[in-house]
Amino acid sequence: MHKRSIGILLVEDDPDWRRGLSSFLNGEPDMQVVGETDEPAAVLQLAAACSPDVVLLDIMMADNPEGLKLAGELSAATQARIIMLTSMEDKAFVAEAFKAGAVNYLVKSDFASIPAAIRQAAADQSAIDAFAARQMLEEFRRLKKLEREYETDKFKRMLTPSEVQLLAMIHDGYSQTQIAEQSFLSLRTVKNHVGNILRKIGGKSSKEAAQKAKDHDLF
Repeated sequence: MHKRSIGILLVEDDPDWRRGLSSFLNGEPDMQVVGETDEPAAVLQLAAACSPDVVLLDIMMADNPEGLKLAGELSAATQARIIMLTSMEDKAFVAEAFKAGAVNYLVKSDFASIPAAIRQAAADQSAIDAFAARQMLEEFRRLKKLEREYETDKFKRMLTPSEVQLLAMIHDGYSQTQIAEQSFLSLRTVKNHVGNILRKIGGKSSKEAAQKAKDHDLF
């Protein structure tokens, strides 16, 4: 039985690149370019008319990242798998492309890898391009760092400097009696400080609260 070709919609505003890529893909035995356009406004209507399995979507069209907006619209309106194409390794767009619904992100200079990426996308088995995977990992690390900085800042705003110092002493193994003696405070005052800290940041004990503060780089 003849295997059905993978239908491809090609959205690209560079006519020479589009013509060359279309010819290249139509030369693959299991692929057929079923539609082409350089007009962002025509993409949704064309996708509805030709029902592609895979959309190759240029991110930058007319010097704007129109592809990102179109990826979101196509994801909502069709079942097509979307592969973003870019002429540059632009870190800023990688995460946005996947958020919009793309299954892969390829740099155009890696021309030879496009057919394999199309087959993987059509089979719903996309292996993310190595460049895109690196950028996604960097983005996750950046977001994790921002999250940690936010949590640290939140803790700093919740606690007074004297409370942070008290927690540091608890973390270093000082008892509340020793803290009272070294800080020239009554034991009752130290206990009140500990109670206030536990209400602010939670924790079942002063040691647990001290470890929380340490984990958030307060000392």
